[in-house]
Amino acid sequence: YYITNNLSRMALVGRLTRQLFPRLCPVVTSPARNISFNLNEQENEILESTRKFTLEEVVPVAAHYDETGDYPWEVLQKAWDLGIMNTTIEEEYGGLGLSLLEACIIQEEIGFGCTGIATALGGNSLAESPVIIAGSHELKKKYLGRMTEELLVAAYGVTEPHAGSDVASARTNSRKVGDDYVINGSKMWITNCGHANWFFVFTRSDPDPKCPAAKAFTAFVVDADAPGVTVGRKEWNMGQRASDTRGVTFDDVVVPAANVVGEPGGGFKVAMKCFDKTRPTVGAMSLGLARRALDEATKYSMERKTMGKPIFLHQAVNFMLAEMAMRYELAKLAVWRSCADYDEGRRNTYYASIGKLYGAIAANKNASDAVQVFGGNGYNKEYPVEKLMRDAKIFQIYEGTDQIQKLIIGREHMTKYM
Repeated sequence: YYITNNLSRMALVGRLTRQLFPRLCPVVTSPARNISFNLNEQENEILESTRKFTLEEVVPVAAHYDETGDYPWEVLQKAWDLGIMNTTIEEEYGGLGLSLLEACIIQEEIGFGCTGIATALGGNSLAESPVIIAGSHELKKKYLGRMTEELLVAAYGVTEPHAGSDVASARTNSRKVGDDYVINGSKMWITNCGHANWFFVFTRSDPDPKCPAAKAFTAFVVDADAPGVTVGRKEWNMGQRASDTRGVTFDDVVVPAANVVGEPGGGFKVAMKCFDKTRPTVGAMSLGLARRALDEATKYSMERKTMGKPIFLHQAVNFMLAEMAMRYELAKLAVWRSCADYDEGRRNTYYASIGKLYGAIAANKNASDAVQVFGGNGYNKEYPVEKLMRDAKIFQIYEGTDQIQKLIIGREHMTKYM
């Protein structure tokens, strides 16, 4: 009797809720799902093997690549051999077909060691994502397949000298000529640009300024050795110097129609869909840096003594460590939520932007606080935290600035009330 009566009351509450609060119904009546923060056996194996790889192969050489700006080919080769590159390529094309959460676990661990190396490694996934999402079977077989046969890197070409956050203002253009397309224009700040085997290239295919963005752009895969492709000099950036960042120009580059990613005119939609997959991985890299800053600051606070005791026993320092831990854990929740939604087939735009934004905030504030905990030593290159501070800033810029993430979060939030 109690169960039956209780169920009746629950049904009544449900009906009243739908009548009185119709806008909340999608939330109130959504099907229940299990929530667990325990990794399964495969995820734990990925975590442990990548963490071991990072401590043995990335941490010891991070300072070298930061100082020289050399491309970390040796590290990438070892990562490729281990199987932690190109991780979301489907098994059909030689990949592992890992989930987004598994890919983010890898990126966080590599980011703990060096976010410059993590960006070089993750640049492949960025370029591959639009092909995975929208490419034809033939395109996937040709360009994704080769990435699993030997160590190659690819580059994602969207940003231009005059088009960063405003993707729709891109000027690189393509026009149909017979059975091919001809591309002209230039891209800037392209990761892996100087070593890429191929580029994903975003172009304007309809010159009419009144044409809506959803129909005005076409995306392609372009071979790096195609006639007319010219790569610029390596940019010497504030941080993440192991990552190869350059400009590239396309001068009457002929591309076959078979290399169109998605539908002609549908490139903008392809690029936007990719962000839901790529922003969580960038958020994961920032988690690695935020955790590294906390780790370095904690260890130093246990060694450094002032006024007769380790500085972590001073409340001012202990509070800083507590806040660093909070930022890391909260950012991780958002990144993992975005992964869970994506892996379960739900739209994750809202949480992808929150994870990316708060991950960047956590990385920058934790790096700054780590320098503060180290005091004067933190400002010196002999200690690891000054590099963290330089490396962190780019997280507030690439893959969508903090301000763009706030625009997206605000828009997604308001759709719940409209």
